[in-house]
Amino acid sequence: MQDTQAPQAAPDSTAADSGLEHRINLLEFTLPELKDWLAGLGHPAFRAVQLWQWIWQHMARDFDNMSNISKALRQQLKEIACISWPEVDRIQVSSDGTTKFLLRLADNERIETVLIPSTSREGNVRWTQCLSTQVGCAMGCTFCSTGTMGFTRNMTMGEILSQILVARDYLHDTRPQWPILRNLVFMGMGEPLLNYRELERALRALNENAGLNFSPRRITVSTCGIRKGLQELGESGLAFLAISLHAPTQELRQKLMPGAARWPLEDLIATLNSYPLKTRERITFEYLLLGHVNDGPEQARQLIRIVRSVRKSKINLIVYNATPGSPYEAPSEERVLAFEKILWDAGITAVIRKSKGQDIDAACGQLKATALKEEEGAR
Repeated sequence: MQDTQAPQAAPDSTAADSGLEHRINLLEFTLPELKDWLAGLGHPAFRAVQLWQWIWQHMARDFDNMSNISKALRQQLKEIACISWPEVDRIQVSSDGTTKFLLRLADNERIETVLIPSTSREGNVRWTQCLSTQVGCAMGCTFCSTGTMGFTRNMTMGEILSQILVARDYLHDTRPQWPILRNLVFMGMGEPLLNYRELERALRALNENAGLNFSPRRITVSTCGIRKGLQELGESGLAFLAISLHAPTQELRQKLMPGAARWPLEDLIATLNSYPLKTRERITFEYLLLGHVNDGPEQARQLIRIVRSVRKSKINLIVYNATPGSPYEAPSEERVLAFEKILWDAGITAVIRKSKGQDIDAACGQLKATALKEEEGAR
């Protein structure tokens, strides 16, 4: 495992002076918004497309490098705008390649994002990125480090998408048509549907061909189940849906996920049955196996009843990675395999998701929690 404090980058020409806070961060514009903003400055729409490509495809942070944009416009942009990325506060790299970033936002709040490697049949490495949508989380899930921190604020569209820029820069991934960063999962800090406005803006920006150009089939939004926003996400068609279930009964869900359990499980299931699905799309249930809590034969049979009641669904089984101070333990391999077998014997599609980054603070919120403890100890 490598754990490094990232050196602070020298300021670029778009953020060098003390007036940065008064400039407009162009990461906060969708493409239509950027067109309208530039039109208000007297520039045609094609200039917005060029600028958008420089920001999201070429990952430019310096207006002087935008060679196909006039010098006059570049000078104007330097006076009133900036392209401000978050600062990389800390990086951890696991022996399996999983890479976790602790990012510092403009107001000094910190969030996490994770890169997870996989290998194709041809032997090529492809990456999935886990994205955060909030600083902290209000849901209070008892097994989650982020849940113990409480909620600070929602992230903006630019803060959400800038996680991708940091990751692609780290990977030297500069090919917008055939990127090595292939999939995105909104499964990091926060509950995405509690920040639905900025989530939707980010998803629409991701779908722009002139920018990052992510197909909705390569994007998954994971939610523990929020009534408001769930139907809107389905109607948008901008991403696949994953439900963080983790408990097969309302009673156990109240103990493990008190925030999510405010919406009764039976109501969540009824809503999922009317959720709009594309051809070949299925709803994914995520089920975190906690040793001797929700990993027994009885819970497996209860889970079968839920999955059977939802059309076109499947299960991702996630083996809990025990963390210091947690009230939970990892399940044994025997219990995990027995749980999976009960599901398969019932005709349920269930996949054990390989645990990544076990030798680093890879679970949601762990790296930030570690950094906070270290800083408190140093005072």
